[in-house]
Parts: sequence; structure tokens; C-alpha cells
Amino acid sequence: MRTHRIWASAAAAALSVLALFAPSATAAEQAPARADAAAVQPIIGGGYAQSGPWAARLFSNGRETCSATIIAPTWILTAKHCVTGGGLSFRIGSLDQHSGGTVANGVQTYTHSSDLALVRLDRSVTASYARLGQPGSVSVGQTVQVYGWGATSQCGSEATCQSRYLKVANVTVTGGCRDAYNGSAICARRGDGITAGGDSGGPMMANGVQVGVASTSDRQTTTAYTNVTAYRSWIQSIAGV
Repeated sequence: MRTHRIWASAAAAALSVLALFAPSATAAEQAPARADAAAVQPIIGGGYAQSGPWAARLFSNGRETCSATIIAPTWILTAKHCVTGGGLSFRIGSLDQHSGGTVANGVQTYTHSSDLALVRLDRSVTASYARLGQPGSVSVGQTVQVYGWGATSQCGSEATCQSRYLKVANVTVTGGCRDAYNGSAICARRGDGITAGGDSGGPMMANGVQVGVASTSDRQTTTAYTNVTAYRSWIQSIAGV
């Protein structure tokens, strides 16, 4: 089932929410270690991530939907539009969304007025937690990295082109904008790739710290990430980090 939605806010009118409720990636997709892996274009361009110990794949009622990060032993950070389906679970700390890492369930969800959500896990997970940026951690013109398990092309049925393995792309920050819920966001233009369906909730990393959460994209040239640095006090008040 596809949930490709268009938001009408001024800054996001031409951008689609990235969440994609889809079955598993196609069996023909190759692992990143294979020599022919470059033929499978992740994120829509970009490449396979070689590391992402803080990465978490979000499942809603057992179906792959979004991307996320673990920021503390019992806390996941993702996008608000990713948590509306309920039955949340996460595979944490594995580049392969089908195996490895640690699987934990979400037991309590907190949402912000922007496109941010915090999910408390049913167990403590040992991991390399994503470090969150402070105001000033990212600037216009900076090249930053975006991560996720989303669609790898603008295919007709995006359920068939989800990536099994975590992907990364370089994008360039263009300035401030608004997210899917009119919250403060960081806009970026395509570098060697762009985010697409299923990358929602995944991180934007600047010099190794998380500064954004994927909210919207036109899947061609522009993407908007909810500005984590603008909402640090809210995150800290709930998750303590």
C-alpha cells in the first residue's frame, strides 16, 4: 500500500512526505560488499553506508516504513509522520534491515508540533548513540550526509525499489525552511543523491553529529529535514540527551 502524500504548507507544497509503507526490498538487490553493488542506486544516487551504528530501521506492524536513529539506551528519534501507524518496532545497529543488530519494540511515543517523534523502547539497547547537534552545528553551503533505507529510484511501484542496506548521500545545505508540519527545517539540494520514500525519519549528519530528521523531498533536487538543533530542549526534556 502506498502512502505518497502532498502537504500544502507554503514551504513544502511541492514536496512529498517520505514515509512509504512497503514490503521487503527486492530479492535481486545485491549486498554492498559485491563488486556490482554500484548498479543498485541507493537513496536515488548516493552509495551504501560503510558505517551507521546509530541507525535504526522502523517497522510499523511488521512492515518496513521509515528510518530512525537511536540517541540513548531506550530512545529512538524519528519523524512524527512515521509513527501514526502504531505497532512500532526497530532493528538497531545493523546496515542490513533484515538481519543483525538488536530488535526492540516501541512502548511509548511522544510527538512534537514539528515533524519529530521520540519513541521509548521496551528494553535498554547498547549501541553507539547518535550525538545531537547544537545551534550553529550546520551552515549554509555545507556538505552534509543523509542516511536511510528508502527508495532507490523513481520507480512506478516504490515498494519494489526499497534498499535492503543502509544508504548514504551527500547533499548541500541551502538554508532554513519548513517541514511537513510547518516546523523549523534545514533545506538541502541534491549532491550525489537525494532522499526518497522510506528515508523519512532518518538523520542528516554534519561533521558526525545529527542536525536533522528527514521530513519531505521532491525526490529530484530538494529535501527538507526537521531541524534537530532547534528542538534540543524538547528532546532533552523527554529523552534526557
